Amino acid sequence: MFLERKTHIDKLMEFNSFARIITQRPSKKLTKAFVISLIVFIVIMFLPWTQNIQSEGSVSTISPNQRPQQVNSIIAGRIEKWYIQDGQVVQKGDTLLQISEVKEEYLDPFLLSRVSEQIKAKSEAIDFYDQKANTASQQQVALNNALRFKIEQLQNKFKQYTLQVQSDSISFIASNNQLKISTEQLERRKQLFAADLNSVTELEARQQSYQDALAKKISAENKYYNGKNELFNIKLELLGTQQDYSEKISKIEGDKFTALSQVSSTEGEVAKLNNTYANYLKRQGFYIITAPQAGQVLRSSKAGIGETVKEGDVLIQIVPKIFDPAVEIYISPLDMPLISKSQKVQLQFDGYPAIVFSGWPQASYGIFSGRVAAIDQSIHSNGKFRVWVKPDPEERPWPKDIKFGAGTKSIALLSDVPLIYELWRQINGFPPEFYKPQAGTDKDKNAKDEK
Repeated sequence: MFLERKTHIDKLMEFNSFARIITQRPSKKLTKAFVISLIVFIVIMFLPWTQNIQSEGSVSTISPNQRPQQVNSIIAGRIEKWYIQDGQVVQKGDTLLQISEVKEEYLDPFLLSRVSEQIKAKSEAIDFYDQKANTASQQQVALNNALRFKIEQLQNKFKQYTLQVQSDSISFIASNNQLKISTEQLERRKQLFAADLNSVTELEARQQSYQDALAKKISAENKYYNGKNELFNIKLELLGTQQDYSEKISKIEGDKFTALSQVSSTEGEVAKLNNTYANYLKRQGFYIITAPQAGQVLRSSKAGIGETVKEGDVLIQIVPKIFDPAVEIYISPLDMPLISKSQKVQLQFDGYPAIVFSGWPQASYGIFSGRVAAIDQSIHSNGKFRVWVKPDPEERPWPKDIKFGAGTKSIALLSDVPLIYELWRQINGFPPEFYKPQAGTDKDKNAKDEK
């Protein structure tokens, strides 16, 4: 009985407390604060928000000749002396270090003089071969003249003997006729003598005349055939002379061509020696390594004196002190269609304090402006596209003390949208608005100026 009464009293007390809470009105200050906060939140949600693409990059330069340069050893050698220290500022052409030769074929200290002597000897040999070729040419001319004279002489002799043979032929025919007449006269005298119509003396006279005619005929015949034989011998001598002189001329001409061939071969050897001499002379110029540009020595790759280097080994690196700065950033392929040339980019450099509001660039502090100068058309090995950003000439200049390789944070500015729309886009994962500048805007003007 007692327990039931107690339970009833507790329930009444709880009901009274709840009734007091429900019937108690909220504070006017709390209501006012809530309304103001709601209004401020709504206003903020409708504030303009600049969509952007954020990326990290580094300070570099678009000009290859203004980037850090590696100084390589063109030839293999041994380090003899260093003329600089790490961190030292050098000018273009300053001596950096000296190396010596390590290959056996270049160790001779009188290498150039010996090659020069070889060139001189070969050049003199060319003169000797030229003289030999000229002498052969003179001998050839002399033999041609002698051949011409000899042929003319034999031709004249051939003509003389031709006429002589013709004369001997006439004499031979005349002697035959005379012998025939004498033979007929002797026969008639014999017939007359047999008939006792002629004396012995007349018969003997006719026999003597016959013998004289026969002797003349035999003499003329011998002379005729000797002339023909001599004419034939002249023909053979003419052919033999031509053959003999042709062989001599061919031999002299062969000697001449041999000498000319030796001249050409020796000239080729001289040219090769001249090339070798020039290579040796050029190689000796590689013993002294100079600075390719003005800048600061960043680091030396080799330890010190006595260390050997191979062809193409990196010796030191030089960073130019004066360069046209540009920021090298990488953009994801998903955001790449939103990047265009001359687009405005905000930059924060490492070492320079800044307060950044990515969506409200006008409220940011300590950042610098730039514009897209170039966009690579091929993807980089890291799976992104490289974009070059140069200083914006219409904004304040970049810091003068920025160094190569300094880190940056970049913000590429896109379209202006309400903040609530940006939150809704981020929640749904939609891409930013693709903003194309209208004709006549500052962005287009800058793009035209750069072109």
